[in-house]
Amino acid sequence: MDLMKLKSGSDIRGVALGDAPTLTPDIAERCAAAFAVLLKKAAGRAPRVAVGGDPRLSSPALRAAAEKGLCGQGCEVLSCGGATTPAMFFATGYADCDGAIEITASHLPQDRNGLKFFTRAGGLEASDVEDILTLAPDVTPAESGRILPFDIMTPYAAHLRDLVRRHAGSETPLAGKKIIVNAGNGMGGFFATDVLAPLGADVDGSVNLTPDGTFPVHIPNPESAAAMEATAAAVKAAGAALGICFDTDCDRAAVVDETGREINSDRLIALISAILLEETPGGTIVTDSVTGSGLKTFIEARGGHHHRFKRGYKNVINEAKRLETEGVFVPLAIETSGHAALKENGYLDDGAYLAVRILCALADGKVPGDILRDLAEPAERLSFRITITAPDFRAYGQKVIDDLKEYITHYGSLETPNYEGVRANFDTSRGDGWLMMRLSVHDPVLPVDAASDTVGGCAVMKRYLDDFLAGYDELKF
Repeated sequence: MDLMKLKSGSDIRGVALGDAPTLTPDIAERCAAAFAVLLKKAAGRAPRVAVGGDPRLSSPALRAAAEKGLCGQGCEVLSCGGATTPAMFFATGYADCDGAIEITASHLPQDRNGLKFFTRAGGLEASDVEDILTLAPDVTPAESGRILPFDIMTPYAAHLRDLVRRHAGSETPLAGKKIIVNAGNGMGGFFATDVLAPLGADVDGSVNLTPDGTFPVHIPNPESAAAMEATAAAVKAAGAALGICFDTDCDRAAVVDETGREINSDRLIALISAILLEETPGGTIVTDSVTGSGLKTFIEARGGHHHRFKRGYKNVINEAKRLETEGVFVPLAIETSGHAALKENGYLDDGAYLAVRILCALADGKVPGDILRDLAEPAERLSFRITITAPDFRAYGQKVIDDLKEYITHYGSLETPNYEGVRANFDTSRGDGWLMMRLSVHDPVLPVDAASDTVGGCAVMKRYLDDFLAGYDELKF
């Protein structure tokens, strides 16, 4: 049984519906049992583990299977039913659990699903998931535990409400404010009914709040144009002060301002950075590698430092933790996809917590559009992917990257420091912006991103790249 193909970064993911599923209840049971074995070894006793899941059609069966696997290793299992990913980590502290599992595939299509694991220290690393998948084929039931129903979403929602109330010094700090939530029929509907409404907000006009694993309107994903357009439309129709869009399991979020303008990617990073830097000046903001030059200027103008690192939410989180060990204060690690991990929240990427911190600013009378007024944004952006057809795609892709570093210096200047791929800056006569190529961690793909302060500038930079790529036969673009 080769399960390693199910590894997706620090998660397990596969096809859970259809004629040829790769993630079955049996596999979920085995993976959960393997997780229990590792927890038991670390704790020296049978662990306590919480299990929840998103609303995908395959989630109930996978969730029950995971609970069975844990129970077969002597665990006390807290069966949480439908729950968000951050609530599962919350359970490790609130419910004194040694570990937790969320059944989710985040924003992926409805036929996909997966398992995401937590200990009290946070989410597992990729190497931990490899250990689980290595152990899973041979694990067998060892002793009998028990399964107990447990409501984690009620105390989790109360925790979020209390954060806003303590900040504002009021029971209903959002009274008189209309706020829209678009949950995309994922797990985020609770935020409207159980967080915003008790804080006094008017949530009428919120959309897609009911969990529905068929995702009938759009896939819950703050990076999806359909999701953001639906959120913007709801904000405009209701005349709301803010709109919040969650992904399926609520570990990511984006917002829409009072004019219906989308605040995601660099805008979202700028917004939460400004909020945090006003409270704690001098902090370092860790982001992924594809943020724009205007963001760096924005952060530095507020007394902060911008540390542009690698793509991948675990990468930015781990880099923030590494910098902390060197005495660097890092209030925020955030990826352009919307994964935002705040130091004050244990560097957990929690979309609902991110939304709460923005709501605190709203309660103080701050308007997102005003905060972002001096964020310089490019005139245009470009993003595309180049497929590598070579058998050893990693070696071939790395050679392309290395060769590009030499070639591109004839037209632009290399960005330094740079932690991923190659990124070059171009003057006004050669594109007026930046271009970056990197090698995908898992796939035979070279993603390319560019931005220019001049309309037509991306095409100029791309011509230099096209001339370079003409010399490589095993690339398809």
